[in-house]
Amino acid sequence: MPPTLIAVAVGVLIGVALLGAAVDRRSLAIVALAAALADLDGLLSLSIRGSTNAVLHTAFIPASAAAFVYYDTTHRETSWLRTHYGWYGIRVAWVAIAAYAVAGIGLDLFHTESVALFYPLSDRYYAIVGKFVFSTQEGIVQTYIESGDGWLEVASPGTTATHHVDSWLSPGDGERRLRLLESGWQAIILVTAIAAVPARRLAARGER
Repeated sequence: MPPTLIAVAVGVLIGVALLGAAVDRRSLAIVALAAALADLDGLLSLSIRGSTNAVLHTAFIPASAAAFVYYDTTHRETSWLRTHYGWYGIRVAWVAIAAYAVAGIGLDLFHTESVALFYPLSDRYYAIVGKFVFSTQEGIVQTYIESGDGWLEVASPGTTATHHVDSWLSPGDGERRLRLLESGWQAIILVTAIAAVPARRLAARGER
């Protein structure tokens, strides 16, 4: 799976883009934490084999959180979130859910190591991998979506149901590594996220 710092960086970028007037140190910290939270299921691999990319990478977590926020803010007579945190809390909650889904789960879903997207109802791990390129000989080539029997479907949606992802906390060879950055493009994402925070503040001052 991509290093946790990349998930945090993408979460910060999502926060800068979506928080709007709610952007500040606290809200960005919450969103960054939400983006990194899914990777904590690696801790469980110390006692539960196969928990990495499963327990906290299930789609049911952000879906349940979104259902709660939606119900609380639109259907309850008195919203708990609005009463305690106002519009600020509602905005931060929605952006944190987006960061969890996109940065916490999505980055690993679109990666060869995959995630157990429907855990605990299913232990099948899913990985969506492919390419989208323009070739002077073949034209536009994409391998994410394929057509069959008149329907569009994901070309590489799944892996074996018995697939297990080793955590950096308990690798098979006994060596332990905390992966922070592994390539140049990852460093660019991290630097962009770090630069985006002061840039957003400067832009906000200019709008006043």
